Amino acid sequence: MTTVTMSAPAPRWAVWAARAVPLLALPSGLWRIALGVGIPVGFTGELARLYHAPGWITPYVFALTLAVEAVALLTLGLVRPWGEVVPRWVPRSDGRPVPTAFAVTVALLGVVALTLIAIPTVALWNGPENMGDPEAPQGVAGWVMTACYAPQLAWPPLLAAVTVAYWRRRRRNEVRS
Repeated sequence: MTTVTMSAPAPRWAVWAARAVPLLALPSGLWRIALGVGIPVGFTGELARLYHAPGWITPYVFALTLAVEAVALLTLGLVRPWGEVVPRWVPRSDGRPVPTAFAVTVALLGVVALTLIAIPTVALWNGPENMGDPEAPQGVAGWVMTACYAPQLAWPPLLAAVTVAYWRRRRRNEVRS
């Protein structure tokens, strides 16, 4: 059995930021679910036929929404005890410590991936292949879609800040041990 010394509690701001991440991802998930169950979200013409629901789009948007929320919830591991010690209910974990370098590397890879998704999305949002397409949601529907997706732009910087706080907290603990 492994004995692990827990780090000091995460700073209050880091806890707030980690809790915010899944909430920031929620509006886009709700928008996707609305699309997936067949609520008209503003697509017209060929795009309306392509995204017709229920149909192939329904399981896709549900799976995507669950995956995004699951990944967003992992941010909480950077401020909770299960981000420092693998829970005992995980098979063959025996309550082992989560290697700091592993958690930080995975989180930073997430920051890079989210940034690489966010930058082109913002740059091309109103382009002809996206919201600039006349068959894409326009007017109020376009504003609603934008309002649902825009909060996710805060995810990469929040994850980066929480990751740095995690690394500093864990490093201090490792230096003391």
